[in-house]
Amino acid sequence: MDLKQIHDLIKVVNKSNIGEISIEDKDGKVTIKQKEERVTVSSVPAPSYAAAPMTAGPSVGAPAAPAAPVADNLLTIKSPMIGTFYRRAAPDKPLMAEEGTEVAPGKVVCIIEAMKLFNEIESEVKGTIVKILVEDASPVEYDQPLFLVQPE
Repeated sequence: MDLKQIHDLIKVVNKSNIGEISIEDKDGKVTIKQKEERVTVSSVPAPSYAAAPMTAGPSVGAPAAPAAPVADNLLTIKSPMIGTFYRRAAPDKPLMAEEGTEVAPGKVVCIIEAMKLFNEIESEVKGTIVKILVEDASPVEYDQPLFLVQPE
Protein backbone atom coordinates (compact mmCIF):
# COMPACT_ATOMS: atom_id res chain seq x y z
CA MET A 1 0.00 0.00 0.00
CA ASP A 2 1.51 3.32 -1.01
CA LEU A 3 1.51 6.58 0.95
CA LYS A 4 -1.22 8.17 -1.22
CA GLN A 5 -3.60 5.28 -0.49
CA ILE A 6 -2.88 5.59 3.25
CA HIS A 7 -3.57 9.35 3.13
CA ASP A 8 -6.84 8.69 1.29
CA LEU A 9 -7.84 6.13 3.93
CA ILE A 10 -7.09 8.61 6.72
CA LYS A 11 -9.30 11.20 5.01
CA VAL A 12 -12.14 8.69 4.62
CA VAL A 13 -11.91 7.61 8.26
CA ASN A 14 -11.80 11.22 9.49
CA LYS A 15 -14.87 12.21 7.47
CA SER A 16 -16.91 9.17 8.50
CA ASN A 17 -18.20 7.56 11.67
CA ILE A 18 -15.78 4.64 11.30
CA GLY A 19 -13.95 4.05 14.57
CA GLU A 20 -11.22 1.78 13.24
CA ILE A 21 -10.18 0.20 9.95
CA SER A 22 -7.48 -2.40 9.27
CA ILE A 23 -6.23 -3.32 5.82
CA GLU A 24 -3.68 -6.02 5.11
CA ASP A 25 -1.97 -6.82 1.83
CA LYS A 26 1.26 -8.45 0.69
CA ASP A 27 3.33 -5.42 1.80
CA GLY A 28 2.02 -5.28 5.36
CA LYS A 29 -0.88 -4.19 7.54
CA VAL A 30 -2.26 -0.69 8.20
CA THR A 31 -4.63 0.12 11.06
CA ILE A 32 -6.25 3.54 11.38
CA LYS A 33 -8.14 4.41 14.56
CA GLN A 34 -10.11 7.48 15.56
CA LYS A 35 -10.01 8.64 19.16
CA GLU A 36 -12.46 11.53 18.88
CA GLU A 37 -14.60 10.75 21.96
CA ARG A 38 -11.74 10.30 24.38
CA VAL A 39 -9.81 13.30 23.03
CA THR A 40 -12.86 15.56 22.85
CA VAL A 41 -13.86 14.84 26.43
CA SER A 42 -10.39 15.40 27.83
CA SER A 43 -9.51 18.46 25.77
CA VAL A 44 -12.77 20.41 25.94
CA PRO A 45 -12.73 21.06 29.71
CA ALA A 46 -9.11 22.20 29.77
CA PRO A 47 -9.47 25.06 27.25
CA SER A 48 -12.76 26.21 28.72
CA TYR A 49 -11.18 26.55 32.18
CA ALA A 50 -8.19 28.33 30.72
CA ALA A 51 -10.40 30.54 28.55
CA ALA A 52 -12.61 31.68 31.41
CA PRO A 53 -9.87 33.61 33.27
CA MET A 54 -8.49 35.01 30.00
CA THR A 55 -11.96 36.16 28.95
CA ALA A 56 -12.44 37.98 32.22
CA GLY A 57 -9.39 40.19 31.58
CA PRO A 58 -10.19 41.27 28.01
CA SER A 59 -13.90 41.76 28.76
CA VAL A 60 -12.90 44.93 30.59
CA GLY A 61 -11.32 46.25 27.37
CA ALA A 62 -12.89 46.57 23.92
CA PRO A 63 -11.09 43.86 21.86
CA ALA A 64 -13.29 40.94 22.98
CA ALA A 65 -16.55 42.44 21.72
CA PRO A 66 -15.56 42.99 18.06
CA ALA A 67 -14.09 39.48 17.70
CA ALA A 68 -17.47 37.69 17.83
CA PRO A 69 -19.29 39.68 15.11
CA VAL A 70 -16.35 39.38 12.69
CA ALA A 71 -16.37 35.59 12.98
CA ASP A 72 -20.08 35.41 12.04
CA ASN A 73 -19.50 36.08 8.33
CA LEU A 74 -16.25 34.06 8.08
CA LEU A 75 -15.85 30.42 7.15
CA THR A 76 -13.54 28.15 9.15
CA ILE A 77 -11.05 25.59 7.89
CA LYS A 78 -10.77 22.99 10.66
CA SER A 79 -8.28 20.24 11.39
CA PRO A 80 -9.52 16.86 10.16
CA MET A 81 -7.21 15.03 12.57
CA ILE A 82 -4.99 15.19 15.63
CA GLY A 83 -1.36 16.02 14.92
CA THR A 84 1.21 18.79 14.51
CA PHE A 85 0.33 21.79 12.32
CA TYR A 86 2.89 23.02 9.80
CA ARG A 87 2.56 25.98 7.43
CA ARG A 88 5.43 24.81 5.17
CA ALA A 89 6.11 21.52 3.39
CA ALA A 90 9.74 21.77 4.58
CA PRO A 91 11.77 24.36 6.52
CA ASP A 92 13.30 25.71 3.29
CA LYS A 93 9.97 25.84 1.39
CA PRO A 94 7.63 28.86 1.18
CA LEU A 95 4.52 29.20 3.36
CA MET A 96 1.51 27.41 1.87
CA ALA A 97 -0.98 30.00 3.11
CA GLU A 98 -0.70 33.43 4.66
CA GLU A 99 -3.21 36.06 5.65
CA GLY A 100 -4.48 37.48 2.38
CA THR A 101 -3.92 34.26 0.42
CA GLU A 102 -6.81 33.31 -1.84
CA VAL A 103 -7.93 29.71 -1.44
CA ALA A 104 -10.27 27.48 -3.41
CA PRO A 105 -11.50 23.92 -2.87
CA GLY A 106 -8.57 21.55 -3.29
CA LYS A 107 -5.79 24.10 -2.57
CA VAL A 108 -3.36 22.83 0.07
CA VAL A 109 -3.26 25.29 3.00
CA CYS A 110 -1.12 23.40 5.53
CA ILE A 111 0.28 20.04 6.58
CA ILE A 112 -0.62 18.06 9.69
CA GLU A 113 1.83 15.44 10.83
CA ALA A 114 0.17 12.46 12.48
CA MET A 115 2.10 9.36 13.45
CA LYS A 116 5.06 10.29 11.21
CA LEU A 117 2.74 10.79 8.20
CA PHE A 118 2.54 14.24 6.65
CA ASN A 119 -1.03 14.94 5.54
CA GLU A 120 -1.78 17.80 3.17
CA ILE A 121 -4.87 19.68 4.34
CA GLU A 122 -6.89 21.14 1.49
CA SER A 123 -9.34 24.00 1.62
CA GLU A 124 -12.97 23.04 1.14
CA VAL A 125 -14.08 26.67 0.74
CA LYS A 126 -13.38 29.52 -1.66
CA GLY A 127 -12.26 32.87 -0.32
CA THR A 128 -9.38 34.78 1.25
CA ILE A 129 -7.61 33.79 4.46
CA VAL A 130 -8.06 36.61 6.97
CA LYS A 131 -6.67 34.95 10.12
CA ILE A 132 -4.38 32.03 10.91
CA LEU A 133 -5.46 30.64 14.27
CA VAL A 134 -2.60 28.21 14.99
CA GLU A 135 1.13 28.80 15.40
CA ASP A 136 3.50 26.86 13.15
CA ALA A 137 4.68 23.52 14.61
CA SER A 138 1.90 23.53 17.22
CA PRO A 139 -0.17 20.50 18.21
CA VAL A 140 -3.78 20.54 16.97
CA GLU A 141 -6.87 18.59 17.94
CA TYR A 142 -9.54 17.03 15.74
CA ASP A 143 -11.99 19.70 14.48
CA GLN A 144 -9.85 22.56 15.83
CA PRO A 145 -10.20 25.77 13.77
CA LEU A 146 -7.03 26.49 11.77
CA PHE A 147 -7.94 29.36 9.43
CA LEU A 148 -10.69 31.96 9.11
CA VAL A 149 -11.70 32.61 5.50
CA GLN A 150 -13.68 35.53 4.07
CA PRO A 151 -15.93 33.84 1.49
CA GLU A 152 -16.08 35.11 -2.09
